[in-house]
Amino acid sequence: MAFLLQAFTSLISGVVLKAALIVPGNISESMLRIASHAWLMRVNIVGEMLTAAGIIFLGAILFLTLREVNEKSALIGLGLYILEAALLAASRIGALSLLRISQEYAGAGHPADLLTAGNLAVEFMNFGYELLMVPFCLGAMVFYSLFYKSSIIPRALSLWGLAAVALSLIGTLSALAGHEVSFAVYLPYLPFEFFVGAWLLVQDSRKGLQNQGRRNPQIP
Repeated sequence: MAFLLQAFTSLISGVVLKAALIVPGNISESMLRIASHAWLMRVNIVGEMLTAAGIIFLGAILFLTLREVNEKSALIGLGLYILEAALLAASRIGALSLLRISQEYAGAGHPADLLTAGNLAVEFMNFGYELLMVPFCLGAMVFYSLFYKSSIIPRALSLWGLAAVALSLIGTLSALAGHEVSFAVYLPYLPFEFFVGAWLLVQDSRKGLQNQGRRNPQIP
């Protein structure tokens, strides 16, 4: 459930709502959209804060699950997830600023000087997204390596997660270095958390049914 909840809030707030509000390469249109859909921007901010809380919750669950494999490594993974959540929460300052600037821009007749302020707010948000990917990727690599050693999930799933996160890390470092990076770099990881979360839930349900069957055997 921790995997699924975090993945769901991240997808909705960080991808769907952001795409509905931000027009790439057109700050004026973006600000007008935000001003006319202020409630949607507020939902996006709340969703991202829930995502930050979900990241910490997921990190704590993974630490408790995997510390028996290697407690020091699991603790490092948890610390990296907490750092990721803190960077995500901090990036919402830019989102709040953009909301206020956009409302003033729309109400004041589109003054050109507010376009620069709006651009800076968007760049702050985007940089926050890029920066938080570094501790996320490193933390995920730690946890998925422990998953591989523990065999709690199939090793093929662990290898999928490791490969997808490594690709995301390369893309993130390239973006931070100023290179243009296609979103396709992150696509291999996108379904992973949904898949592994669903797999774990199914396995847990099967074990629960098996245990219930042992406690209550049917008499023919």
